[in-house]
Amino acid sequence: MGEETGCNWAKSSEREQQYHDEEWCVPSYDDRYLFEMLNLEGAQAGLSWRTILNKREAYKRAFAHFDIEKCANLSEEELEELRHDEGIIRNRLKIQAVKTNAQAALKVQAEFGSLSSYIWHFTSHKRVIHQFESEADMPAQDELSERVSRDMKKRGFKFVGPVIIYSYLQAVGVLDDHVLSCPLHSLNQA
Repeated sequence: MGEETGCNWAKSSEREQQYHDEEWCVPSYDDRYLFEMLNLEGAQAGLSWRTILNKREAYKRAFAHFDIEKCANLSEEELEELRHDEGIIRNRLKIQAVKTNAQAALKVQAEFGSLSSYIWHFTSHKRVIHQFESEADMPAQDELSERVSRDMKKRGFKFVGPVIIYSYLQAVGVLDDHVLSCPLHSLNQA
């Protein structure tokens, strides 16, 4: 039997494959997208990424397409209403975290000029391209995700533990963790 090529995690569904091919590890500098992915990664805590991808459109509807200012100004009544939205994960803390994270993101934007500048400053605005031969070589967290996590927690962000942040850094392209046999490995050098 020949060796598998590519990132096996993405092969279990069409939606995961599309996400892998079009978004995962692609560098993003767009504050709205960076905010969306931060909250989706946080929502994933304890669940599968497939579950979150399947609910992504409902999340966009529920949270004004992750408009940071609108999310920062959600009322307690609106947050409570979202607990009845079957399209999203209805965990009170995860729903509240979107508002809290939006408020923290606004402070970061005021300090750094953008959420993008803040996220990318941890790597001096350079990508970290790993050379993993298999997914088994990939860590769940590393020194970078621990450092980013600590700083984000200090700034008031929620659901930003080092494992979530490692996945987040992959999602937004700070890390390129496509395995070496994947045709997309280090393709997006931007």
